[in-house]
Amino acid sequence: MKIWILSFIFIVFLNCNKEAAEAKSIPKDSIQLIENTKKDSIKTPENKPGIFTFTTELCNNTGYYDKTKYTKEELEGTYKLYFELNGLLLDSPHVFGLEALRETRRNKDQILQKLEKDFTEKKKLIENLKIVNIPYWQNMKRQKYQELLQYYERQKIQIMAYSDPSILLSTKTSQKCSRFVKALNSDDTQMVEVWRKLREEMSKRNGNPQEVMNEFENHLNSVDKKDYAIIDLIVFGWGNCVNNEIERPNYDEKMNDQFYALFIKMDSECDEP
Repeated sequence: MKIWILSFIFIVFLNCNKEAAEAKSIPKDSIQLIENTKKDSIKTPENKPGIFTFTTELCNNTGYYDKTKYTKEELEGTYKLYFELNGLLLDSPHVFGLEALRETRRNKDQILQKLEKDFTEKKKLIENLKIVNIPYWQNMKRQKYQELLQYYERQKIQIMAYSDPSILLSTKTSQKCSRFVKALNSDDTQMVEVWRKLREEMSKRNGNPQEVMNEFENHLNSVDKKDYAIIDLIVFGWGNCVNNEIERPNYDEKMNDQFYALFIKMDSECDEP
């Protein structure tokens, strides 16, 4: 009996030594690798990319972005700057005929009030726009703000000038645009001379140049000649000239590339053009 008990104890002792030896034989690097693998396999919400959905002309887009670089609010602001604020910032009357001219003159005060209200809202929108902290986009925001200020001044002056062209004499105008200001505030001969030259320039850019000049001759011989001249010289002359000198962001391929570069990955579903 004693022999059997001693044999059993001896076998258990040998097995314990064997397990201890096997445990010692496992390299430390392997143990560390196992621990790291376990840690890496635990994905926290912070490691997952953020999701930002937006639309363009033909596409519904889902962008995946690094949440350690940008917030969703910053991307929303940048998207507004990139897509929604592209184009005309303020609404104002389109004066291409006598009826529109007369209506603008009649409702000048209301139009100016609406313009100022629209300007104040857009100014506040751009000022409070939170965008990504990247020099390119910060510069685009500054340019958009300057564009709004300049465009508002131009629209305000233009609306007042339909009733009183002399107001243009007190505005800062480049030499290129000043010829229209002088014509609008000169005698009939000089006004017609500049008006005719403007129409000739317009006809060269038109698919039917003769029609442009025929219309000019009809307006020239009309009892409303002065008003027709005011429309052309303010809208197509001074207005277009000053509008071309407004500093504004370039909505080009570079801006498109800069916006899409904010995302790690992009999924898009697009309609046929």
